[in-house]
Formats: sequence, C-alpha cells, structure tokens
Amino acid sequence: MSGWKILSSESMLEHPVLSVTRSQRRLGDHTATFITLHSSDWVNIIPVTAEGEVVLIKQWRHGSEDWAVEIPGGLVDPGEDPSQAAVRELEEETGYKAREITFLGKVNPNPALFDNTCHTFLALVDSEPGEPHLDAGESIEVFRVKAHDLPAMVSSGEIDHCIVIAALGFFWLHQGQDLASGRDL
Repeated sequence: MSGWKILSSESMLEHPVLSVTRSQRRLGDHTATFITLHSSDWVNIIPVTAEGEVVLIKQWRHGSEDWAVEIPGGLVDPGEDPSQAAVRELEEETGYKAREITFLGKVNPNPALFDNTCHTFLALVDSEPGEPHLDAGESIEVFRVKAHDLPAMVSSGEIDHCIVIAALGFFWLHQGQDLASGRDL
C-alpha cells in the first residue's frame, strides 16, 4: 500500500524542543492538509535500587498545568546514543547513577502527529543518589516506591502519563527475566 505523497511543505515553528510543519498531501485523488511535529527521539529510564524500589519523579508539566508522577526521561541530544541519553537524564533529574542498563523497548509516542521514537531502559542504581543537575525550567521532586506498588499507581490515575505507562508495560513484560540480579521486582 502506498502512502500519501507530499505536494508542498512549509515550516510553521522552529523551537529547540520541536518544529512544526504543515504539508499538503495527496493519496489517489484525495488532497488534504496535515501538521507534523518533528522532535528528537526521547528516552525513559526506570531506575531500580538494590532494595527493589523504583525511583520516580514528580514534575510540573506546563501542558497539563499540573504535577505529573513519572520516571526520569528526556530528549536525545543530536549525535547522542539513546542509552547515553537515558543515563544522562537519570543523573541530571535524580542524582542517581546507573550501574547497569538494559534496553526494554521503544514506541512511537503519537505517530498521528510526531515523527520520533521513545526508547525505554531499565537501570540498576545505587541506593544513595548524588546531586541532581536540573535544567533552569525543571521543578522535580525525587522519591522511591516499591515496584509492586506501580500497578496501583497506574490504575488509580496517580501515574497517567501515557509514555510512562508504556515504559512500565515494557518493565512488566520483562519481569521474571533476569533483569534485576535474578529476582522478581
């Protein structure tokens, strides 16, 4: 099956986080206008301590105008490997250092609009963090929960960020495998 042919395209917005393009496209004899959001790839990292606790963050989100419970994550910088970005974001946002990381999977965050991918990693971390190095626009609280408490946090709506829930889905799919020193989380 062939896709939509781009007839014309124009930039609507250029920003360090994303750019927006409007394009005229045709499929067969049907023509329509579409908006595409272009962004660097994203990473999520699920940090797990030796005690089986998952490190979470509570971060102010301007889109929802509310605090969101999440796992650390962010943009992959140009030329950076997603695994390096995950380790960097973990340390910047929480102060925790990854002793070992494992790739869990990747998703298309919203292929109707976005052209990027979100990569998810598991990190085994030490129990004591260093100092976070937050960006000027970040406001983050770091806390830990037992891994077995995560499903209730999702079902209650305490964790409602869809990409975080997708990352937790990968985490749960991999439970029982030897991802955390041979023990179930």
